[in-house]
Amino acid sequence: MRRQTATSGIAPAGSSRSLRLDPLSLPVRFDAHDPRADGYVRQIELHRERVVLHRAVRGMRMAINVRVSDFIGVALRGNDEAQTLVLVHRDPSLSIPLLVSADGDELVEAWAIWSELFALPQLDEGARKPTPRRRRANAIRDRRPKFLMRRRTGVARELSVHRDEREIIARS
Repeated sequence: MRRQTATSGIAPAGSSRSLRLDPLSLPVRFDAHDPRADGYVRQIELHRERVVLHRAVRGMRMAINVRVSDFIGVALRGNDEAQTLVLVHRDPSLSIPLLVSADGDELVEAWAIWSELFALPQLDEGARKPTPRRRRANAIRDRRPKFLMRRRTGVARELSVHRDEREIIARS
């Protein structure tokens, strides 16, 4: 099995190279931009079955191990000038860039290869709808008495009506 070097994942300063990972030479280890991490860089280990993210936040080093099956799919993002192929996770901070390119044919071909390799669907980011908001827990619900919830509404029983009688006598 062949490994890629550590500098092949992210372009070094002054280099015109863009991010390009080879799907046929996994596992691969590379650096990616992370706005929350110290130094704005995280290290990613990409395997066929799992992804390991190494980063430090406020001096605390962590490694996050995520199964590839936990990802939603492979998506194409960006504008016409530079598009990015991304391994998409429900948590946006765990999404991983796979390829940055301006060549549309190359992106479509790589999109199919990565999708087939990980057995994940190809996602169309333009047609994606935002997920609906979750219902929040109602704080006042716990303060309501439970018997009010069990009580039926309306009249409890039909009362008998006596018409055309002169006197009503109550017996107990």
